[in-house]
Amino acid sequence: MSARRIAVLSATAAAIALPVLSAPAATAAPAHATTAATTTVKTGECDRVGPYKVHAKAVTIRSKPTAKSTPLGVLYKSHRFTVHSTTKTGSWVNITDKKTHVRGWVSGLYVYPTVYTCQH
Repeated sequence: MSARRIAVLSATAAAIALPVLSAPAATAAPAHATTAATTTVKTGECDRVGPYKVHAKAVTIRSKPTAKSTPLGVLYKSHRFTVHSTTKTGSWVNITDKKTHVRGWVSGLYVYPTVYTCQH
């Protein structure tokens, strides 16, 4: 292999590796953390909580606010529902599915409100 070809290959490898080596490490929130969807709006429309939505295709409705409790039904993304309460941490939401009339608890990781923030 010629010296020129080696130099070109080395430069190409360095150019490809540089963005990978200099990129910041990705961080993820803990699995138990609840993250609300945030929408930026004009001043005066901010600091309010929007309607609850299902942020998954479907969520299991349970008898108690725990993953090990009895499943009562399934809340699909397309279903409308009423929110009655949440646990103090917001990790579970007590709902009634308006289509099936099943009342129970769903995970706050998948059912949560949109939070509006101010645009300054």
